[in-house]
Amino acid sequence: MAEREFIARHLAPLATTAAARGLADDAAVWLPPLGRELVFTHDVLAQGVHYLPDDPPGDVAWKLLAVNLSDLAAMAATPAGVLLGLAGPDDQDWRADFAAGLGRALDHFGVALWGGDTVSGLDTTVLGLTAIGWVERGQALGRAGAQPGDALWVSGTIGDAGLGLAVAQGTAPHDKALLNRFRRPTPRLALGAALGGVASAGMDVSDGLLIDAERLAAASGVGLAIALDAVPLSRPATGLDDVLARVTAGDDYELLFSAPTSVDVAALAAPTRTPVTRIGTVTAGSGLSLSHAGKPITTPTRLGWEHP
Repeated sequence: MAEREFIARHLAPLATTAAARGLADDAAVWLPPLGRELVFTHDVLAQGVHYLPDDPPGDVAWKLLAVNLSDLAAMAATPAGVLLGLAGPDDQDWRADFAAGLGRALDHFGVALWGGDTVSGLDTTVLGLTAIGWVERGQALGRAGAQPGDALWVSGTIGDAGLGLAVAQGTAPHDKALLNRFRRPTPRLALGAALGGVASAGMDVSDGLLIDAERLAAASGVGLAIALDAVPLSRPATGLDDVLARVTAGDDYELLFSAPTSVDVAALAAPTRTPVTRIGTVTAGSGLSLSHAGKPITTPTRLGWEHP
């Protein structure tokens, strides 16, 4: 199938807003909300690195969209549209299923496809997505800004995607909920929007709770004291080693953020229906200090996922 036929048949029906111009032009044209600041993000998913070769193409599409929307959520932004880059083998069935899954994901999150590009004839699949959003002026959340004395919070539960990866690899018993946490993460858009102008710092947990916490601490020029036994887990841990495995696994796409103790974070999060848990405190100094059941724990050498 020629590129223009694939676009016309599978992608043009997803371009449902005026900004996309029916995918008939070389670029999108969007009039942003008056007085808002624009937020841009771009992530790449590569087969064999970010997803398994036998993952369903519809789930791959969901994850591609979700990881980008999670970046917008981490900055308190509301998504508006996305630009797709699809490069890989000329497998028309896979591409059709991917496009159908992308359509379902776009509809679920209320986002439109604005454009992009496709390439065929490669040996493996590499996918890119640029997500564009907006935030009220001065309300964008960033990694810098945490202050000593602030409380440290995380949304949802941690480590599920790592357990889901083991399910997908066939090294753990089948568990649909855990598998979905790996293949179909949920960006915390409503919570992120609620945190704008309230939280002091924030980011999403993409590479592992500890490594991302270290990044937040470095950007803010502070230390973080984390109680590992306070970290929310959806499945009981078998011991400290299991807890450490959960907090160093990636792909959770929860929000990690700090806020002054005067902020009622639980009440703020309640309308978003997103559970939040306090897991520590921002301190003076640098780096991470960990504890479990009130006892200090040596920070592990491996804090999470890092590309070679």
